[in-house]
Amino acid sequence: MTTNELHLTKGSTANAQYALDIDPKRAGWAHSSLRIVELPPGGTHLFTTGDSEWIVLALQGGCTVQTEGTEFQILGRESVFSGVSDFAYVPRDAQVQIASGAGGRFALAGAKCERRLPARYGPAPEVPVEDRGSGTAARQVRNFASADAFDCDKLIAVEVITPGGNWSSYPSHKHDEYRPGEESELEEIYYFEIDGANGFGYQRVFPSREGGTDVLAEVRSGDAVLVPDGWHGPSIAQPGHDMYYLNVMAGPGATREWRICFHPDHTEGYR
Repeated sequence: MTTNELHLTKGSTANAQYALDIDPKRAGWAHSSLRIVELPPGGTHLFTTGDSEWIVLALQGGCTVQTEGTEFQILGRESVFSGVSDFAYVPRDAQVQIASGAGGRFALAGAKCERRLPARYGPAPEVPVEDRGSGTAARQVRNFASADAFDCDKLIAVEVITPGGNWSSYPSHKHDEYRPGEESELEEIYYFEIDGANGFGYQRVFPSREGGTDVLAEVRSGDAVLVPDGWHGPSIAQPGHDMYYLNVMAGPGATREWRICFHPDHTEGYR
């Protein structure tokens, strides 16, 4: 794929239902999906999960999520920079309704899956929050649906807050081949929001094999970058503008796990 096919600018995948709509066909892969739905005050959105499991995550505002006779009240948050949000997991082969009295923006992180797990609520206080890295590589990772924090069949999803001027997704790393106990094969979506008007950041993806993915993208709020393979990172935040990104991952492995390989040239001196 070309850079233009892997760096999806705000609005480039929008349709009548979603402000952003990335499914496996659009991404050119087999598993990972991401949608952003924007609801006006009193708005509702109905969707069918199909062959994928989904997490409904508030980016801004709160909502109710109804499925199979169960309703979850998502308190949400003012923005992705104001703190952790609660969320709802909905299974494959189900109908789901999202409704918001005050309106808001909501991410639907999805992955094609085999098992049909029960619908569940994820409370914000139970989300593990990790301070990763140090110095100018320090960032906060919110592991709301990491492989060891919340049960899904295939889906792995986390949020990262990178302070202005810092690097994250560093050292550069990859997860594009299956090596038992060392590396898992995962497709990945980065969805970005930047704090403050006209803020921007940069995302690097470079080849781990001949002919592999090669992207250097200037990213702004509402952009996404697809990582089908390759070393990825750093993600660089403009000084004075904190960067948020949502990572959505899934792959073909029989075991749901996040195992990565660091680039050997980027680890020296890193703490």
